[in-house]
Amino acid sequence: MVAERCAGGRPRGRRVAAASLVVLAALATGCEPGTAEGAQDVPPPVRATQAAAPTPSPFLTAPAPTTEDAKPSTAPPPSPSASTAAPAPAPTTARPAPEPSTAPPPRVLMRTGSESERVRELQARLRQIGHFGRNPTGYYGSVTADAVRSFQAKRRLPVTGSTDAVTWQRLLAMTRVPTAAELDPPTERPVAAPDERCLKGRVLCISKKSRTLAWMNDGKVVSAMDVRFGSEYTPTREGVFEVFWKSRDHVSTLYDTPMPYALFFSGGQAVHYSADFAANGYGGASHGCVNVRDKKKVAALFDQVKTGDKVVVSW
Repeated sequence: MVAERCAGGRPRGRRVAAASLVVLAALATGCEPGTAEGAQDVPPPVRATQAAAPTPSPFLTAPAPTTEDAKPSTAPPPSPSASTAAPAPAPTTARPAPEPSTAPPPRVLMRTGSESERVRELQARLRQIGHFGRNPTGYYGSVTADAVRSFQAKRRLPVTGSTDAVTWQRLLAMTRVPTAAELDPPTERPVAAPDERCLKGRVLCISKKSRTLAWMNDGKVVSAMDVRFGSEYTPTREGVFEVFWKSRDHVSTLYDTPMPYALFFSGGQAVHYSADFAANGYGGASHGCVNVRDKKKVAALFDQVKTGDKVVVSW
C-alpha cells in the first residue's frame, strides 16, 4: 500500500495508526467513549461474561425501590392556588348516646283483677278527691283502673291504670284514712221503702226501682247492697219466692261463668256475687240473676241466710 501524505508532509497511514493506539489505550483504562470532546456516543463493547444492560430511555423515570423498608414519598402533590383551595372541614366530635336508665320501675301494688280490702281503701280515697264516683267494692276492675289513670294524669305520673308504690304514696299524702261508712256505705242509692211483704220474718227484699237489696228481719234492715238485674231478653222474675238452694262456689252450667255465694230462689235465678258488676257497674246486665257487686257483703249475707227464707222481688 502506498502511504498518502497530508498537508504536513507526514504519511496519512501513520495518523490512522496513532489514533487506533489512543482508542486502545482508553479501553484499557476503562474510560467511556463519548466523554472525550469530539467522540461519538457509542456504547462500550459487552464482555462475554456479563449480560448487556439495556440502554436507559431519556423519556422514562427510574422506578422507586420496592423493598419493604423503603419509605414512600411524603411530599404532597401540587395543589391549586391557596386562594382557591377549599378549606378542610373541621373534625366533628360524636356525642355519646345517653345510657338507658337502669332504675327499676316502681313496684305494682294493685292492678286490674286485684281484690282486697286495700283495693276498697284505694277506691274510698279516690272518691274523696273526686276520681271514683261510686261506692267501694274491693274489686279492681275497669272503672277503678280508669279512676287511677285520671289521678295519675293529673299528678303527672306515668299513666298506667295500675297502682304502683309511687301512685299509692302520692294518694296517701293527699287523702285521709277512710271512715267505716266510706269503706262500707249501705248502697250507692237510697234503699227504697220496703214492700209490705217484706215487713215480717226473714226476707231478702229486692227493689228493681232503687236497684237495692235489703236483708230484713221482722221489718228491720240488717244490711243493704247494690244489685243489678237481667236484661229485657233475660229478665229477673218478680214475685214472692224462697231460697231453695245455697251454693258457695257455684259455676253456671248454662253460661260457664262463676256465681259465688249463690242463693237460688227461682229456677236457675239466684242472688250471687258478680265480678263483672263489680268491675263495670250498671253498664252490663245479668242473665236473670240478681247480681251483687260487693263481695264482702254478699259473703256475709250467704252465711246468714237459710234455706226457706223468703225472697221478694218488686218494683
